[in-house]
Amino acid sequence: MAEKTAFVFPGQGSQAVGMLAELAGAYPQVRETFQQASDALGDDLWQLSQKGPAETLNRTDRTQPAMLAAGVAVWRVWKARGGAEPAFMAGHSLGEYTALVCAEALDFNEAVRLVAERGRFMQEAVPEGKGAMAAVLGLEDDAVRQVCADVAQGAVVEAVNFNAPGQVVVAGDREAVERACEAAKAAGAKRAMPLPVSVPSHCALMRPASERLAQALADVALRTPRIPVVHNADVSLAGEPDAMRARLVQQLHSPVRWVETVQWLASQGVGRLVEAGPGKVLAGLTKRIERGLVAQAVFDPDTLDKAINEGS
Repeated sequence: MAEKTAFVFPGQGSQAVGMLAELAGAYPQVRETFQQASDALGDDLWQLSQKGPAETLNRTDRTQPAMLAAGVAVWRVWKARGGAEPAFMAGHSLGEYTALVCAEALDFNEAVRLVAERGRFMQEAVPEGKGAMAAVLGLEDDAVRQVCADVAQGAVVEAVNFNAPGQVVVAGDREAVERACEAAKAAGAKRAMPLPVSVPSHCALMRPASERLAQALADVALRTPRIPVVHNADVSLAGEPDAMRARLVQQLHSPVRWVETVQWLASQGVGRLVEAGPGKVLAGLTKRIERGLVAQAVFDPDTLDKAINEGS
């Protein structure tokens, strides 16, 4: 029996000015998808993604719809080329919304507007400069959790992205995150470095944003996914619309359990992960989580051809 394929979609941080330009040159679906997203939002996302400026593209309320469009565009090209049907889908943080669109659980136009709102809610939840995120490399998960507990001093600092063994992202109040970086180095971390983000995602500071997101989601139609989608918050297949809403709300102020997600996919007989969207962050993490999995990033004609041919 052939090994199963899972499709995964990256989140914020994978965007870059010029993303998917080569794929767009070969496949009209890319520009068409971005045009559809631009029409839904009233904002030229293709121009922004190709010309920048990077500071604007990196603003969370603009990054999120642009990355959603990028992932959906790659999926549409994949389908047009007759690529293998995945057994599962998942996405890292924002990428979970892309997965739900591609699994036909969420309308693309609605999703574009929803993630732009999600980005705005996140930005408005924490004043500019008050929050921060940092990557801690070379410490066990529990050691990072302990560091956060030790330095919190009444502020918020939490382990929020479990991306790979020895790679954990922390988020919270800026001063507490800075203390966590110093304490992590003292505890033996190889590196502890601030990330260039404007919002401390997936920590308790996002609770006000998640409450606003819950209100927005109440008006969005969700359907049972045609392809099962693994949720970040609890590594589950929700399936039922209200359960999916609850997990999307929970996701905003809860850790992204990416290591467990990849391990779960492997346990279900998945032998190959295809990352759809700009960059190859998730493919790189996969190789560190489950060495037996084949991980392929698809973002230009060459990587598309390779993934299609090897999966046939």
